[in-house]
Amino acid sequence: MVTHVPAEARGDERGALLAFIEEQRGGIRRSVLGLTDEQAASRPSASELSPAGLLKHVAEIEQVWIARAKGEPPAVHRDESNWHECFRLVGDETVESWLAYYEKVATETESFIRAVPSLDDTFLLAKTSWNPKDEWLSMRWLCLHLIREIARHAGHADILRESLDGATAFELVAKEQGSSWE
Repeated sequence: MVTHVPAEARGDERGALLAFIEEQRGGIRRSVLGLTDEQAASRPSASELSPAGLLKHVAEIEQVWIARAKGEPPAVHRDESNWHECFRLVGDETVESWLAYYEKVATETESFIRAVPSLDDTFLLAKTSWNPKDEWLSMRWLCLHLIREIARHAGHADILRESLDGATAFELVAKEQGSSWE
């Protein structure tokens, strides 16, 4: 759901990019608002996706991209053998634990993007099964990619949430803000 993103301070491109990333994170967070772990983990469509699974996925993916940009290994290594686990709660994982982790990841992203000398600075994305060649990506590209990735999944989460209990994004924003959306 689109919410209003306040204008950045004049000339603060980083602030603008980070504000749009945070806006989309809000869509993911709202999708689990008021749901039990069982409800959030349910899959109300033909898809394997659930609101809790999307929360976990975007938190992991954001952490992975920031780790790549820093030249560090990701917190969790995913490959064909465990990729499916990034879309569902496993073991003792809860929505609450993933919301807390996502907050930590968001803080790390903000700190890192604010600290890089320039959005034109680059990092190497090595060739992988899903990336056909080594390529250098800018921090600006990274921010835009995170906006796109999180927004796409926030849209999925919106649909799944409404399918679960009829709650629309407008109602969830109003609930989050303690007001009526009318």
